[in-house]
Amino acid sequence: MRTFYSKLANGTIKRSKRKRGNIVQEKTPLYTRLEEFINNKPISFHVPGHKNGLLMQKQAFFKNVWNYDVTELSGLDDLHSASGVILEAEILLSELYQTKRSYFLVNGSTVGNLAMIMSTVEEGDQIFVQRNSHKSIMNGIKLAKGRPILLNPSYDSKWKVEGTVSCETIIEAIQKYPKAKVLILTSPNYYGMVGELGKIIEMAHKHNLTVLVDEAHGAHFIGSSKFPVSAVRLGADIVVQSAHKTLPALTMGSYLHFNTNKVSMNKLQTYLGILQSSSPSYVIMASLDLARSYLGTYKEEDSAYLIAEAAKFKERLSSLKQLEVMAYNGQAGDPLKLTIQSRCELSGFELQNKLEEAGIYCEMADLHNVLLVLPLLKNQMEYPFEAAFKKIKTAVSSFTPRLLPAEEDKGAPINLYTNIVELKLNDLEQINHAKQEVKLEDSLHMINAEPIIPYPPGIPLLMPGEEITNLHIQKLKVLVGSGCRFQGNSSIYKDKITVFIKN
Repeated sequence: MRTFYSKLANGTIKRSKRKRGNIVQEKTPLYTRLEEFINNKPISFHVPGHKNGLLMQKQAFFKNVWNYDVTELSGLDDLHSASGVILEAEILLSELYQTKRSYFLVNGSTVGNLAMIMSTVEEGDQIFVQRNSHKSIMNGIKLAKGRPILLNPSYDSKWKVEGTVSCETIIEAIQKYPKAKVLILTSPNYYGMVGELGKIIEMAHKHNLTVLVDEAHGAHFIGSSKFPVSAVRLGADIVVQSAHKTLPALTMGSYLHFNTNKVSMNKLQTYLGILQSSSPSYVIMASLDLARSYLGTYKEEDSAYLIAEAAKFKERLSSLKQLEVMAYNGQAGDPLKLTIQSRCELSGFELQNKLEEAGIYCEMADLHNVLLVLPLLKNQMEYPFEAAFKKIKTAVSSFTPRLLPAEEDKGAPINLYTNIVELKLNDLEQINHAKQEVKLEDSLHMINAEPIIPYPPGIPLLMPGEEITNLHIQKLKVLVGSGCRFQGNSSIYKDKITVFIKN
């Protein structure tokens, strides 16, 4: 007899005995759903950057992927002791990005972020970290037992999103915490904003700070002078990039670029060996090699064509009064990121749902915006922009255009009272405190005990050890009411939150 499982309405699993060979085992729910999804011919404005394979249609690799799923056979090298073709591929990557050493990552940028932090941060070190960083950055600091000093980004009132950290905030942080050793930045942010990255890196180095950059969405930046300047070229010590987000690589395929004398390369390699899978996927590694070649052969005429195609698409979308196409207004920004803001009764989440019903799948939504990730096209490549526009037009045509009044801007920055936030309880202190679930409305000035992470983009809204402010409470209520999804504390859906209490 074999045990089978079914999910009850309350989310628990029910086990039942079934005879061997039962027809239930013929089912392939995930694969079948993927087949249905692809057969509906969705238009991709999300990651991964290969856009459902459209950018790499001529590669036999993407048609016969099973044949390339091998292991460390003779002549195929070993990621954990690269000396042959994998090393050669990584050297080509390093030459393209002009680094001391570059590495393939098969566990996503998460493993790169963890490795770069754990190889740089010592226990008890004060670490400056951009507040709107990915949860893997926060987890890396936790594993390294560092003491995070959170740096709030500026707030863009027009876009209604958190932007980038300012030079003024960095200066203030250095003055307040002169013993800090590391600065961790995220650039670009999810919306493609870069800000004053070059000035910040230069300033940080003058104060002997090691600069680590999560450049997950900027792997393509070195491909053209029309793109923002990469953190690699701006002198960051270690940079991690999600090649799969904007380049035609498979999901979980990422790069790590080492370009410093401040961190031990041997220590970094040790952590990569510990954290990366002992059975690295050759399919992912091969896609990283192809993605590097795709970018390495990218020309200015390619980027000119891409930007022209994107401009035509934006112009078409701008004709829809229910939407506003957001612009960087002269600031450095990623041309592959296209943010459209609702100018009708739809929230950003509701707009995303309407687009998905029409077969347009975007990267993410927030309360006000929907984010599209455009393809890194080469010259004369076709993409269904016109079909996408028609579907978007149909999806929003029945809604009445209107401007949202200022008082409806519920995306206010998390902390208005300061740009710099130190945790009330660090990781070691948290161990000595019990946890208790309380009503969200009763949690003001209590200490949060579980990560609360709207996903996407995967940026923690509240970290364990952080004081809960009225702004946190109000924003959580709005996000939950708007249908936002969360990772971490699922009690938030029930208007509850877990806090630390004294034993």
